[in-house]
Amino acid sequence: MDNNFQSAYQEEKERLAGTLREIDSVLERLRGIPVYTGHDYTEQVLEDAREQRRKDLAKLKPQPYFGRLDFQENGEEEPKALYIGKIGVDSEQVSDRPLVIDWRAPVASLFYSFTGGLDAAAYEAPEGLVEGLVYLKRNVVIRQEILERVADTFNRDSDAPAVSDEFLVYRLGENKDNKLRDIVSTIQEEQDKIIRAAKNTALIIQGVAGSGKTTVALHRLAFLLYQYKEQVTAEKMIIFAPNRMFLDYISDVLPELGVGNIAQSTFPDWAAGVLEVELPEQDTQQTLNAWFETEGGMPEITDETPGRFKGSTALMGVIEDAVKGLEAEAVPPGDFSPWDGALLRRSMILKWHNEEYRPYPPAKRKERVMARLHRWIEMELKKSPSLAALKDRKKKAAAREKQYAAKWPKYEPLTIYKQMFGAVKAPEGIAEAASAVIPKAVQKETAAALKKGQIREEDLPPLLYIHYLLNGGEGTLRFDHIVIDEAQDFSPFQIAVLDLYVKGHSFTILGDLSQGIHAYKGVHAWEEMQALFAPEHTAYHALTRSYRSTMEIIDFANVILAEGVHSPLLAVPVFRSGNPVRVLSFAEAAPAGAEETRLAAVRGALAELSGDGREYRTVAVLTRTLREAEALHAGLADQYAGLNLIDGRMTEYRGGLSVLPVYLSKGLEFDAVILADADKGHYGEAAWDAKLLYVGCTRALHELWLLHSGNLPSYVRPPSGEERL
Repeated sequence: MDNNFQSAYQEEKERLAGTLREIDSVLERLRGIPVYTGHDYTEQVLEDAREQRRKDLAKLKPQPYFGRLDFQENGEEEPKALYIGKIGVDSEQVSDRPLVIDWRAPVASLFYSFTGGLDAAAYEAPEGLVEGLVYLKRNVVIRQEILERVADTFNRDSDAPAVSDEFLVYRLGENKDNKLRDIVSTIQEEQDKIIRAAKNTALIIQGVAGSGKTTVALHRLAFLLYQYKEQVTAEKMIIFAPNRMFLDYISDVLPELGVGNIAQSTFPDWAAGVLEVELPEQDTQQTLNAWFETEGGMPEITDETPGRFKGSTALMGVIEDAVKGLEAEAVPPGDFSPWDGALLRRSMILKWHNEEYRPYPPAKRKERVMARLHRWIEMELKKSPSLAALKDRKKKAAAREKQYAAKWPKYEPLTIYKQMFGAVKAPEGIAEAASAVIPKAVQKETAAALKKGQIREEDLPPLLYIHYLLNGGEGTLRFDHIVIDEAQDFSPFQIAVLDLYVKGHSFTILGDLSQGIHAYKGVHAWEEMQALFAPEHTAYHALTRSYRSTMEIIDFANVILAEGVHSPLLAVPVFRSGNPVRVLSFAEAAPAGAEETRLAAVRGALAELSGDGREYRTVAVLTRTLREAEALHAGLADQYAGLNLIDGRMTEYRGGLSVLPVYLSKGLEFDAVILADADKGHYGEAAWDAKLLYVGCTRALHELWLLHSGNLPSYVRPPSGEERL
């Protein structure tokens, strides 16, 4: 340990001790103040502030801060040491600076954007640009109040070279558990720009595997709540993720950042709630079989593939015409007579519908007209000459009012949707207009499914749009911000509909086209989404640096990306080296023994992976199909207690050793990954097959093994020749 490091370590140790003493002192004082339970509003506000400070200090204490920045603002006599943590806390002993600065504060942006050099640095503050000199940038690791590590990434007064990646590599080398963690201590400059981007923007982020897209989006939510605290609330934000297990996987990040009450959902679950329908539970293997487990590979995808067509905005015009057509013919023909001798002219009903209630959407307009008609009946009933006449008129009026209401269009999204596709009889004009736009194959397949009562995920955006046109946004939460993860699997129609439910086009849309394995429903280019917004309301960022995997894994996966997927956007690795990727062949087997041979190969690989002092917390065995995952799980379960089978129905990722099909691994990451069947029989030469294999390879943080029975795809290049098990 050199003298400079020893001095820095001792300095930080003393500073930490002082910080902890101050936290303890303030906590003791705050806890000594009796909790106010009265009804005085001012005292309630003061008590809420005290309670929040108690919680913040208690949360801060185990790890008060993670970074230090010595910054001398222009006009100041000397630099000030600014300590940056997850929560900002004012000092009661030092008046000119906080005890800890919140990582989201403007000055803290310097900690992320400053990468060295002797030139002046600057940050944007509410009062304008603040310029000055950075003298020191230091990372510190504190766990449970103990200082574990000090690393200077810049020191103006030292001749020692900067080690900007040293701390990052140290943190990336840590093993995974079963939850995604925050990256607040290692946010990089390009990530920080996205996190701090303006609120009212549809931000589209293309990021290679391991670039931190999901984590960046979650940190962006925390930043928006800090920066725009008067304009946004956590209760009016939502995260859309690909499945419920992934939601569980990311569930700890926001609480770690001190943020709660942000809704997290899948799009189908949220849409079903808005539409007040129950989606039929479909078996995972049945649902995905047509695309991921079909013999001979993926069916051909065109713009007339049902998922692609129904996800395009072409259907929006058909829906608008259908709703307008129903609205124009909504008022039934003829006058209304509740009983003989009483008459309400159709011209008056039309006046109510077309003029007085015109600002209302169709379903609400119908409700208003029928309520007005009911009040007119009540007024007319008061003119009855006798009780007997009143009783007779009431009975007739009730029956005729019900008959009249039945003549109006059924403003039900599912009914209109069925009419468009010919699943039920449609009013004149609707079926003809729909058939002019909807391809016959799509119309036929959708009608058949709807007649069986099947509502598919691809049907939800059109149904939501019909619901919105009929009812407006009434009764539905309008969000301040929406995060969409794995957005390459979303359709333009989904985004267009969600834009109706968010203020100011405020989106964070993130994904990776190279991982677009759901190409039958998702986008093939980000321009499909950018086209939905005016240029001033959208921005695009590309994250090419991968922080997840070792250089060896990223270099191996980049070959698949370049030669198999044919993507020009390759991952740039952080300088973190590890074991070489291993490509191992096992003995050819007759069909009857193929599964047993593969099982033996996986057993051997797992045995070798657990040797040499490796202590991996999360290991995944990835197969091409769910059937093969089930077979492997059954074969390994007797040897590995607690072995998980991930089949798409799980709502919680438990860590440890897991077996799952490759297409369900997207979004997750593991210390070590074994691809159990990386041969050409499972992954063909099509770009889609290469994407699947690329997804599997890029789940690995530290170790990647590919097993095969011979005949590798052309885009799989063993780094040092093939090995045999």
